[in-house]
Amino acid sequence: AYEIKECDWSSFVCSSDLEIFMSKDELDLAVINGTVVLGGGKYRIGVGVKNGKVAVLAPEEMMPKAKEIIDAKGNYILPGIVDSEAHPGCYVPFEYDMETESRAAACAGITTWGIQAPTTRLGTKPFKEVVSKSDVVSFNQTFPTGKKVINDVSHVDAYLTYMLETDEQANEIPQYAEEHGVTSYKLYLQTRGMKGMSEDDDTNWPSRRAGLGTGIDDGTVFLVMEQIAHLGYPGIVHIHPENWEIARIFEARLRAAGRTDFGAWTDRSPDFLEAQHIRAYSYLANQTPGHVPLYLQHCTTKLSFEEVLKARSEGLEVYAQTGPPWLWATPEMGWRINVPLRRRENIDALWKALADGIIDVVGSDHVVGWEPSSYAEMYNPKIWDCRTGFSRVELFLPVLLSEGVNKNRISIERLVQVSCENPAKTSGLWGQKGSLLPGFDADMVIIDIGREVKVGKEHINTRSGWSIMEGHTFNGWPIKTILKGKVSAEWADDSPGMRPVGEPNGSYLPRKLRAKNEVITAASPARISVTDRWDKSDFDRPGFSKETQKYTGEIGR
Repeated sequence: AYEIKECDWSSFVCSSDLEIFMSKDELDLAVINGTVVLGGGKYRIGVGVKNGKVAVLAPEEMMPKAKEIIDAKGNYILPGIVDSEAHPGCYVPFEYDMETESRAAACAGITTWGIQAPTTRLGTKPFKEVVSKSDVVSFNQTFPTGKKVINDVSHVDAYLTYMLETDEQANEIPQYAEEHGVTSYKLYLQTRGMKGMSEDDDTNWPSRRAGLGTGIDDGTVFLVMEQIAHLGYPGIVHIHPENWEIARIFEARLRAAGRTDFGAWTDRSPDFLEAQHIRAYSYLANQTPGHVPLYLQHCTTKLSFEEVLKARSEGLEVYAQTGPPWLWATPEMGWRINVPLRRRENIDALWKALADGIIDVVGSDHVVGWEPSSYAEMYNPKIWDCRTGFSRVELFLPVLLSEGVNKNRISIERLVQVSCENPAKTSGLWGQKGSLLPGFDADMVIIDIGREVKVGKEHINTRSGWSIMEGHTFNGWPIKTILKGKVSAEWADDSPGMRPVGEPNGSYLPRKLRAKNEVITAASPARISVTDRWDKSDFDRPGFSKETQKYTGEIGR
């Protein structure tokens, strides 16, 4: 069903170390008898690994000897998944969550996690289930603990995206980038309504229980954008677009009407509440002096896709992400989640947007609820009383393979682009993560695209022990995950499903500021319309005076 391309070895870069390729030195690992998939094609070749890096791509007969051989058994060999959004530690202590959820991620084919967290959710003690304003401190106080947890217990490599709330945190962005290696920053726009609230008045349940204590306003948003423009690549602003200030009006009307069904959660936050934030904050990013790349979490509606295209036509570098729950589950099938699950017409449009390049990245948005997290404790047939949080990372490849590739909605090459290459490029990890080209980390996931799985509890590895996948059948499943040349999870012949292998092998991934032209290529997801800004500085914006404009260039320029 899939065309296999043969490599043109006269032009293909096959080795990062010619001495290894030509000498009798042994590789550490060779993965053979499979089809390597990159964003540009499929190739009948093997992958040779040395010192945790891809050293050689070559046909088996040209592969140097290796100490260990993994037989892919005719299956596809993909780069390890770079999951750009996960929230371990959101509702329980960070270390406790990372121990279980990073194992679940490895079993799902993930090798790199983009962990998004506020300062209160990086492992500092004592852990507070519900935070207050006084708990929101500088990330300088919490980063060391978060880094240590990742290095000590994680089964996946991980980078951090800070969820910012205060002007102080915004003004410390250059320090965070230089000393912490953090270059991506998220603004949780749902919390705008918290600003100015007394703590007793806060009813915004996903905020203080999720570690957000103060909320933000547009002043903080502008400061973050201003600092990102000053940083340069790979600095980027993430936003969660969803206007809860209007959603509260609809929620009140739905409750008054007696609606308690799961569809009421979708009706509470209709499509335009997502699209309105995209329009408003795209405009703000475009008017901020400098170049402000904008990254949209959870882009899920046709109205949102239209706003993405408008922003790009106006010259903004904007990337859109979606996730497996929104690509598969309707409200009646699903759970309480933000943004809400959408109805079938939006799901069908979302697949088209993913195939056409309107959507650039797929991220799981993984988060599990607070304890007790069993289905019996969390479920309530009345949506207003149903607790949030369910395993999403385990949906990742089954949804993309079963609903996407096997239904001809996307190609398997496009799957690699949106779940490996593009998230690595937008996060500043390209060159290390997201590909199997020589020199990249030897992160792989082997998938059986024809494996039919009716999901039961034996397929679930998250600490909650349940999933909205249960009872549903998926065609296509990961069967082996390799992190830096070491197997981290596999579906063994005597196992009912994927299971973690070995001790934690994950590391914290700091990122460095660098010139954008070092990594952005013709295959990158950047699409910026030509405007008059090509003829002047990115920092030239109308209406600013020398007193109100803080920066006139990027760091070091």
